[in-house]
Amino acid sequence: MAEIKFRSRLGGTWSTETKVGASIVGVVVLAALVGPILSPWEPNAPDVLGSLEPPSFAHWMGTDSVGRDVLTRTLVGTQISLLAGVLVTIATVVIGTIIGSLVAYAGGWVDAFLSRVVDTAIAIPFIVVVLATVVILGVGTFSVGVGMVVVGWAVYARLARAEVLSLREHEFIMATKSLGYSPARILFRHVIPNVIRPSLTFATMDVVAAMVVLAAMSYLGFGTQPPVADLGSIIAGGQPFLLSAWWISTLPALVLIALGVGVGMIDDGFSTGSKAKR
Repeated sequence: MAEIKFRSRLGGTWSTETKVGASIVGVVVLAALVGPILSPWEPNAPDVLGSLEPPSFAHWMGTDSVGRDVLTRTLVGTQISLLAGVLVTIATVVIGTIIGSLVAYAGGWVDAFLSRVVDTAIAIPFIVVVLATVVILGVGTFSVGVGMVVVGWAVYARLARAEVLSLREHEFIMATKSLGYSPARILFRHVIPNVIRPSLTFATMDVVAAMVVLAAMSYLGFGTQPPVADLGSIIAGGQPFLLSAWWISTLPALVLIALGVGVGMIDDGFSTGSKAKR
């Protein structure tokens, strides 16, 4: 029997705003990947005689209180933050989308029960769950990431559930049922690919949100531990020197802001394009 192909919602062209945002993010990501390799400075090697040097040709972002190159440490920290943010977001999107799609497609008491679980997870303060996970698993980026996944999946489950409820009675879903396709094949082959678009649009901003949370937890001492370079720990390390060595905290923070602006433009471009298609 011939395979019936259904059109996905993922198609479309990128707007100018999306291209600009992607360019900003691309430059930051490329610098984070290539910069530490090309840099002549070790990110964690102290040089007390060269401490608190302002930005110069030798040290483009200056040095910190123990003489470490701020630019190299910022690029390494961006690597860690980006990787952690992307992995956390992927985990929350996959878990939430699958659970939300399953319960909506199943319906009945399963949908009612898990919907209450989702509502409860969303109602719990986000930071409380993250801190509780850190207490249980210990300080570190992994613990913070697990805490974000524990509560973050619920938002994507709610998005997926709403989309599946609207798709469940569509003609192409009824056609797959009449052709004798199994529920698993219908769900994973035809339903989930059509509900992933809203989740991906939301996830673009969630990557930066995850990076900000990771940076904040590192700033408070619960995330990445010194001497490992992390945007939050770098910013926290420069706090005592804000008046005398502003570059230690300010310039890494600007990198995080640039990522936020770029991802925000990508998200706005996708949202605008989606509305135009409707």
